[in-house]
Amino acid sequence: MMVTWRSRLVALGALMSVSLLPLQAYAQSDTQNLCVDTSAAETPASIEQWLERSLQASHCYTFQARAVAINSIDVRTLALSHRIQDGIRQQVVQQLDGPSISVERRSRVGQLAWKANGSNGFPSLKGWTEHTSEVYDISLEEGARVAGRDAVKLRFEPHDNQRYTHEWWLDNATGLLLKHVLSDPTDRILETFQVTQLHEPERYEGQIVVDATQPASEPSWHAEWLPEGFVAQPVSARDEEAHQRLYSDGLATVSIFAEPQAGTQNLKSGVSQIGVSSIAVEAHTQGDLQWQLVGIGEVPPSMLQRIVHSVEFD
Repeated sequence: MMVTWRSRLVALGALMSVSLLPLQAYAQSDTQNLCVDTSAAETPASIEQWLERSLQASHCYTFQARAVAINSIDVRTLALSHRIQDGIRQQVVQQLDGPSISVERRSRVGQLAWKANGSNGFPSLKGWTEHTSEVYDISLEEGARVAGRDAVKLRFEPHDNQRYTHEWWLDNATGLLLKHVLSDPTDRILETFQVTQLHEPERYEGQIVVDATQPASEPSWHAEWLPEGFVAQPVSARDEEAHQRLYSDGLATVSIFAEPQAGTQNLKSGVSQIGVSSIAVEAHTQGDLQWQLVGIGEVPPSMLQRIVHSVEFD
């Protein structure tokens, strides 16, 4: 049975709008040491060290939390759960307002990796921070406080002033993300995600075993134009039937899907914005086949539309 674009948009939109970290950036060679105990280590002294701790924390702590997500459309109260058992992460986001909606995602600890431009393998965390700093100016401010917990603030301001500015508040004790604010190039706040209650997190101490995961075979199409800093990312083989391409600049992520058109299930072509997520839909003719391209990402609508419009079939 073919999954409709509508159900994909709902699921992806929910995950993107409440993700605890925009990106998981771990090298496969680092996974065995990924969850080493850093509780006794000194407080990070640099931006790079804070980024490494935050990304490690997103994989290696179990916790329960309450959070609120505020954007121009609505205010949502959320229940967050992050569990780890036998090296498997279970992330559950439940919407507590209005219709009961729950989104669950499972993955192996450290299995997802970020790939640098021109890299045949998966670079270290240092490689990710270096790439991100080529696209964003990153600043650090200490002495913050969120949800009753001491925190530091990281601000990611894009060099080109055409994509969104990210601000993270990280928990001093663990490195977990407590607050995330997304602003457009005019400094208008698009969305605020904030933890309001964090039950004492516990570090996962089990052994990490990462299976050799085969990436999906690349689809016969690609985006010819990408903003500076955006590079192709690996896609899991289990998603191969979705005909998906994934691109990231280190913070922002763009997913593009292509499917043969299916009558009344097709979406109307155009670009729109739902909360912080832009959605671009375009029809494409390739030989005798009619394709529907759908792009989703936390980037300005005009940028996403240009990416989708540049798609070429090989």
